[in-house]
Amino acid sequence: MGRVREGRLRTARGAPTSKLRTRENRDGITLVAPVVLVVAAIIVVPIVWTVVLSFQDARYVDVARNGLFNEVTLDNYADVLTSPAFWQALVTTVQYSVATTVGSITVGLVAALAFRDRFRFRAPLRAVMLLPYVAPVVATTFVWQVALNPQYGVVNAFGTQVLGWEHPVNFLSAAPTALLTVIVYDIWRYFPFAFLFLGAALTGLSKEIEEAAVVDGATPLQKFWFVVLPQLLPTVALLVLFRMVMAFNEFDDVYLLTGGAAGTQVASVRVFEQLTGSSDIGGASATAAVMAVFLGVALAIYLRLTARQREESR
Repeated sequence: MGRVREGRLRTARGAPTSKLRTRENRDGITLVAPVVLVVAAIIVVPIVWTVVLSFQDARYVDVARNGLFNEVTLDNYADVLTSPAFWQALVTTVQYSVATTVGSITVGLVAALAFRDRFRFRAPLRAVMLLPYVAPVVATTFVWQVALNPQYGVVNAFGTQVLGWEHPVNFLSAAPTALLTVIVYDIWRYFPFAFLFLGAALTGLSKEIEEAAVVDGATPLQKFWFVVLPQLLPTVALLVLFRMVMAFNEFDDVYLLTGGAAGTQVASVRVFEQLTGSSDIGGASATAAVMAVFLGVALAIYLRLTARQREESR
């Protein structure tokens, strides 16, 4: 009898608890549901729709005549994977992404180290350092186009009159200088992004270890390489991830500077030209899907390598 009474008491106590948990779960779903719907509408639905369009022979004229859904076909992917222009765009994208990622992080690290110690006018100079990143891209690309113009640009005027160049340089209209110029512009524009991250990381480092290294006779280079840099590697790894994704999907910088001409057609510019120039919705969607797969595989490999390095360092 005692055991039966005990069981009844536990059941009676457990009933309100289960009801409370059910109510909490229901309330949680109610609170999260609007966010999930917004994310689905903004991110998931466009991705799914792009994949659906990539399996259709869809063009602007076909949409008006046949509607949004056509017969499923793999021709778009076959055209993409057998197109020399696609593979050239992929190579250009990789070159552009790697160069701008390494360059912007390197310049940002140098700037962060330079601004680590306090000096006069440090605060206003830090604000000036952020201008390339916060300034409108349309304005900065226009300034660069004017400055690099072979006829009246200040850079070519300085080069021909002071440095002794024989002819003006077509920085934005001839290969390979066009791609190099776009890379330099992107490094200039995004190094403040790395500067902010690395500057914040440097402020959190303890200087006691660095002082001990100096006492032990370490040179400034040795102190940086063996003491400072290892502590910054997690931040650098995160920056590489961010910048690779940003650079791989970059469109406005390249298009506003060169329009994708002179060997600067990266993947995003190629998708835009397929969509607007050829009205090839299916082909552009297939190109975007294939490039997304390449980026996903590259990021998975990178995350795997960084995770392995973290495990080995422990």
